[in-house]
Amino acid sequence: MSKILIIEDDPDIAMLEKDYLEINGFETEIIADGKEAVTAILAHPYDLILLDLMLPGRNGYDICREVRDKTDVPILMVTARTESMDKIRGLGLGADDYIAKPFDPAELVARVRSHLSRYERLIGSSRNADPDGDITVADLVIKRRSWKVYKAGREIRFPNREFELLLFLAEHPNRVFSKDALFDKIWGYDYSGDSATVTVHINRIREKIEDDPSKPAIIETVWGAGYRLNH
Repeated sequence: MSKILIIEDDPDIAMLEKDYLEINGFETEIIADGKEAVTAILAHPYDLILLDLMLPGRNGYDICREVRDKTDVPILMVTARTESMDKIRGLGLGADDYIAKPFDPAELVARVRSHLSRYERLIGSSRNADPDGDITVADLVIKRRSWKVYKAGREIRFPNREFELLLFLAEHPNRVFSKDALFDKIWGYDYSGDSATVTVHINRIREKIEDDPSKPAIIETVWGAGYRLNH
């Protein structure tokens, strides 16, 4: 049974999420304080995190920033703030999805199922992949079997969306993909965002793998067309 951590300080919303998720077969835990949430995330294995932005102790952005490099599980931000910059900021810190309040509980459950299924498929495919199927690009090594990335021998942590995006580009080197094509491939039609999400994730990947992110050599922008991984 998948365990969902609900980080929400509004008891009515927290109980609504808890009730609908448990009715649909998920185990849940509720934490209302931001500082306590960070401690719990780092100490216990969860399968998915529902993260409110406005919290006492520590806000959702700070929580995401602190834990994203330490856990790969999907993080879904649930908040009343729906401005584009808020969404981009959350995605830029490693969130996987963004659900606006008020939300349809059935949609929330569907999003949770979708992200869990994608995460489980990615983990399963990496476990079953050819052990010799590593991809090397310059000083970068992408290990499909263990779902790890190394640069100059040092491991770099990648959230699942970033890893999927990097792996897809590395599996199709020297080909240009538009933002829309990458969005459809990695996020799918059931995702509520748009192709601007791709730019956010490309920038995060570049910060980790490029020697000079301001002059990227591995993932190149082809102006007016999209992105290309050079190999």
